[in-house]
Amino acid sequence: MNLGKWARWLLVAAPLLAGCGDFWQAPSSSSTCTTNCTTATSGNFYLLNAGSTPEIVGDSIVSGTLTAISGSPWTVTGSPYSIAMAPNGNFLVVSTTSGVFAYPISSGKLGTATVVSTDQAYAVQVDTTDSWVIEAIQGTGGVTLGAVPISSTTGANTGTEVTASFTVANAAVQTNKMAVSGDDAEIFVALGAGGTIVVPFSSTSPFPSGVKAVTIPVVTSGGSALSVAVDPSTTPRLFYIGETLANSAGTSGGLRAFTYSSLGSSTLTQATGSPIASGGLAPNFILPVSSPDMVYVASGAGTGTAGNVTGFSVTASSSTYTLAKVASVAAGVQPLGLAVDSTSTFVFAVGSLGSPYFDAYTFDSTTTGQLDSQITSTTAASTIAIVAAP
Repeated sequence: MNLGKWARWLLVAAPLLAGCGDFWQAPSSSSTCTTNCTTATSGNFYLLNAGSTPEIVGDSIVSGTLTAISGSPWTVTGSPYSIAMAPNGNFLVVSTTSGVFAYPISSGKLGTATVVSTDQAYAVQVDTTDSWVIEAIQGTGGVTLGAVPISSTTGANTGTEVTASFTVANAAVQTNKMAVSGDDAEIFVALGAGGTIVVPFSSTSPFPSGVKAVTIPVVTSGGSALSVAVDPSTTPRLFYIGETLANSAGTSGGLRAFTYSSLGSSTLTQATGSPIASGGLAPNFILPVSSPDMVYVASGAGTGTAGNVTGFSVTASSSTYTLAKVASVAAGVQPLGLAVDSTSTFVFAVGSLGSPYFDAYTFDSTTTGQLDSQITSTTAASTIAIVAAP
């Protein structure tokens, strides 16, 4: 089988299939608590559903039961691309074919959406000061980044957007695959066959004239950068890229890890073990967590095969970092998003191509970093992304 050709087909087909969840029939419409069920309670989290009725669904886990937030679900205008939670938890942002919208949050409930911009942003994020919505917009022969000033209370637009455009060969902005570093200094965007772009940023002066970006090519010809993440700290150690064909043999998905400080040098420094096989053909989402010190990758293995979430430990010796696989846990077909809840008790996974469509895992009490499945939902909801309240 030509895996390179298959992977390129998947990049085109998966977003289209994700928006067609109504064609996928779930075996049941209930959420089920599985092995070693917990009685723990989580913070609030929000799922972005595509399909014929785009919406945001708000949930939490209460005493081991998946429980809807009052007022959920909330309607989304247009077909959705991306969702981001403000670091202060005051609002969340959704981008769609109709523009970018901010939803204020009060006691977990979403308020009336306001228009942030009319851009079709394939990916959005909120900077660490809660003062800017960052947009990644597909351009001709490259990518445009936009920074829209907003209210840190409601997310509403408060001024004029600042933009910067970059020429990148074969750039294809991946939906919902952008990260902002915890020191607010760098923006990372996965660009498919175009690799990954890293753009300097400042909340006091976004994208000043002449700003220069770093483009990181894919490690294997024919591969594609599907996902990107950065350590959740104000002093990041590593940033991560998930690519097809990036394992050591160039035949399957791989996780790449680079030292953050090397962005200022002429040569990027990779962690020991990088790139490392990510657990499937398509590393669709990356979630670094600080406790335990792990990075998790949600990977797909095809359109009819169950995916997984694979955990990798991160160890440090002086300024040298090492990645090592810990364990994998089953997920639905083509899992597309991950999030950790505010209590650091649960890791959530969502996808839209095959049951289960939602998984809630807890951290194993014996093996550090291993995830244990606790709650699953087999309701087909065309879920393409998830965020958790801080």
